[in-house]
Amino acid sequence: MSRRTDALTELAVAVLAVERPHPVRVAIDGCSAAGKTTLADELADTLRARTDREIIRAGIDYFKRAPELRTAYLIESPQSYYLDTWDHDAIRERLLVPLGPRGDRRYTTAIRESSGRPLSESSVHTAGPDAVLLADGAFLQVPALIDHWDLRIYVHVSFDEVLRRGTARDQAWMPSAAAAEERYRTRYIPGERMYVDQIQPRSQAQIIVDNEDPAHPTITYRLTSA
Repeated sequence: MSRRTDALTELAVAVLAVERPHPVRVAIDGCSAAGKTTLADELADTLRARTDREIIRAGIDYFKRAPELRTAYLIESPQSYYLDTWDHDAIRERLLVPLGPRGDRRYTTAIRESSGRPLSESSVHTAGPDAVLLADGAFLQVPALIDHWDLRIYVHVSFDEVLRRGTARDQAWMPSAAAAEERYRTRYIPGERMYVDQIQPRSQAQIIVDNEDPAHPTITYRLTSA
């Protein structure tokens, strides 16, 4: 097996070892272009191959606030990106609390498109009592959310790699590679540096995945349990 396959298997074992009397809520946190969504999708597939438990996938980018409501800071500023983009109340009340202690297990995985535009409808689902939620996104360990996770995984890459990957990815929908690079240098990376400096997410997570080389990720455990 490849090193990535080994790492995914190891993560699956760690996730399944978390025992709760309600669905297990797993955060897959990290900066832009760290590989969070790919890792979460692959981990979901690995878990489904190993267990009959329900595996729920959610992307926190589908819980963004409408752009017209992001008024606390200039919309293109790092502060707006970090502090004013995601609807933490909705993440808690529509996704995490229902799946947590004393929750009714009725949840939704999206309230808006990833662009912030409204969805035509927002479906409500009911999770099984032993379901596993894998939610990927940025800034998942902020104070408003941190206590609502049962396991926190932080996907680490350097900011140089964030810039390289993010520019390559986002130039497809931006006017040019130069425009994408400028956006990372002036908005995304400064906002993510604020998060890293203030929250120290690597220290808060139970598991750190170094994804600098996606083919050979390395795993570090900060705690032995969630």
